[in-house]
Amino acid sequence: MHNQTFFAKDFGPDFKWGVGMAAPQNEGAAFEDGKGLSIWDVFARKRNVIKGGARPTHAADFYHRYKDDILLAKALGFKVFRFSIAWSRVLPEGTGKVNKLGIAFYHNVIDECLANGLEPVVTVYHWDLPHALELQGGWTSREMVTWFSKYVKLLTEQYGKKVQQWIVMNEPFAFTALGYMMGMHAPGKMGTANVYPAIYNAALCTAEGGRIIREHCPHAVIGTSFSISETKPFTSSDKDIAAANRADALLNRLFIEPVLGMGFPQLDQFDFLDKLHIATTAWRFIDKLKFDFDFIGLQNYFSVTIKHNPLIPYVSASEVSAKKRGKPHTAIGWEIDPLSFYCMLKRFSSYEGVKQIIVTEGGACFKDHLHNGVVNDQERIDYFSAYLAAMLQAKKEGVPIGGYYAWTLTDNFEWAYGYTTRFGLVHTDFETQLRTVKNSGYWFRDFLNGKAV
Repeated sequence: MHNQTFFAKDFGPDFKWGVGMAAPQNEGAAFEDGKGLSIWDVFARKRNVIKGGARPTHAADFYHRYKDDILLAKALGFKVFRFSIAWSRVLPEGTGKVNKLGIAFYHNVIDECLANGLEPVVTVYHWDLPHALELQGGWTSREMVTWFSKYVKLLTEQYGKKVQQWIVMNEPFAFTALGYMMGMHAPGKMGTANVYPAIYNAALCTAEGGRIIREHCPHAVIGTSFSISETKPFTSSDKDIAAANRADALLNRLFIEPVLGMGFPQLDQFDFLDKLHIATTAWRFIDKLKFDFDFIGLQNYFSVTIKHNPLIPYVSASEVSAKKRGKPHTAIGWEIDPLSFYCMLKRFSSYEGVKQIIVTEGGACFKDHLHNGVVNDQERIDYFSAYLAAMLQAKKEGVPIGGYYAWTLTDNFEWAYGYTTRFGLVHTDFETQLRTVKNSGYWFRDFLNGKAV
């Protein structure tokens, strides 16, 4: 697909090039200035849940270095700075008393963005639920919509006059499945008894968050972000095709379809979805799950090849890894597949009700090495070049893509991978917090300044 030269200007004058990050991955200062505990602060204390026993206590120290990092984003040529707000920094107990120092911090971040010509894009929820709310059931609680609504209202009251673009929820399938079904992410719960209400409440909060922002910030541009992965059957057998369809219903359809007024997806002979409908009585509340978003954020990190596996509970499917199939992959085994990215952009744009797509995260991790002050991450440059070419092709064919936010600015705390996995355009020395722009960062700078790719 990538066989011709292209420029950033080919995407159009209004296309928004940005960079993204998240509070629990970047901020650090986990116990400073009145911040309450998040579920990730607590989860990281458990043995053998995060590589190297890492904790997000210091992360990339964005809390103290936000001015420098925003200057870096500006210097690399980006015009949008996406970040999330740590719920427990502004509301230490999740509800109730507001932490003025936390509120002030995000005012400072927003003001710094605006002063440097960067549009601040606020993610309301990026996986770091206050621990105090988790003790009351967290995403499984019927009170979740009430808690979330009050939180969103606070943010609109504080930042609504400065922030024009909002992302309500980041990858709800990831935090519900990994956190409440598989136990691999915070809070570490497992089983359908947890994941069914978590899915339902996350879907309700996505729509309700959109409604609250619309009410309090009528001129805001409001979106929400979903992780997407093309699911391909390993063979042409009926069993593998059915397994891939089950995986697709979870990975790609589970949250976008309720938002669009279609309700949770249904699939013949898929007990998990049948029980989800029964457990949540979601059919009664289909209108509450719907919201007319201005844009849909899509985040595609890999495609998956699926085979039937009766030993896997609920979904009876498992992945056949890229490495096993001899396909190119990142340092953590995620398949590099720009054609799949193109196909998914086309697919999601075909949903009725999707007005605009923004790629709210895009990037890859490789084994970066800092040598004599240089990080030569050619693999990441090749990755971005191929994926941006695929996106341009989709845009030329009518997909309404309005922006691309590279993930991520600086190396950070990568959830269960801890500090072993690097996605940044800028290298972070986690002992000294020294930043070093990688060659991919310079590549992006040149591309955004008019250099051909």
